[in-house]
Amino acid sequence: MNTEKTINPPSGYIAFILFLILLAAVIISFVFQAIVAGIIIVVADFIFVLPGLVIVNPNESKVLTLFGKYVGTVKKDGFFWVNPFTIKKKVSLKAFNLNGQQLKVNDSIGNPIEIAAVIVWQIKDTANAIFAVENYLQYVNIQSEAAVRHLANSFPYDNFEDESAHISLRGGAEQVSLLLEKELNERLDRAGIEVLEARISHLAYAPEIAHTMLQRQQASAIISARRLIVEGAVGMVEMALSKLSEKNIVELDEERKAAMVSNLLVVLCGDRSVNPVVNTGTLYH
Repeated sequence: MNTEKTINPPSGYIAFILFLILLAAVIISFVFQAIVAGIIIVVADFIFVLPGLVIVNPNESKVLTLFGKYVGTVKKDGFFWVNPFTIKKKVSLKAFNLNGQQLKVNDSIGNPIEIAAVIVWQIKDTANAIFAVENYLQYVNIQSEAAVRHLANSFPYDNFEDESAHISLRGGAEQVSLLLEKELNERLDRAGIEVLEARISHLAYAPEIAHTMLQRQQASAIISARRLIVEGAVGMVEMALSKLSEKNIVELDEERKAAMVSNLLVVLCGDRSVNPVVNTGTLYH
């Protein structure tokens, strides 16, 4: 595996001036009918000088190889002259966005889900990007899909069925994104690629179970709300009995306490408005 080697070739302006001088010499040679000298100068000008001129734009690089051997990478932007026999491959150093397609996979407990991710990446080692893999763009696409599938298989969509799960795809978005970013960096390091950010862009149950799971989520939400209401109501009843006893407002035997507790729980836990009933008698008659 090649390691990136950054080189700083000489300025191309000097070589370009030399090219113009030699071109003028060619014209003069043909004017004075020095045909052989003119041909030699033309060959030198267009084979040895002009092909070596290289323009490197900002956030781009040129990877140079000479007769099958890696020479180095020009990362500095500008106008340069390099060995005219080198093969020059342009490699972008800009950040790329990969908007992954929606994948249908099973989560860790077997539920079919749809998942997709957005990945921001850039090349950090141009030598590995060119020489370590066949096509680094295709490599990123395939490895990103494999990483997203592995992530989906490692965690449940939610912790409804697996309450022991510390991380779920829906509830642990930040942790899941960090794990996805870490796995992608490990997978893409071979190609000299660094993942800057990875986020889940789409997450849903597969259509065939989406309706059932929605009903289950709604039922779970209702149960959680009822549990909270009951806990609050019990606390309020306890406080009411304590205050009545503390301030000696009324003395209640066990049967009256039970009736009061029952009435308060009905009022506090009911999901409809309560109509008061005036009792003109006593509890025993």
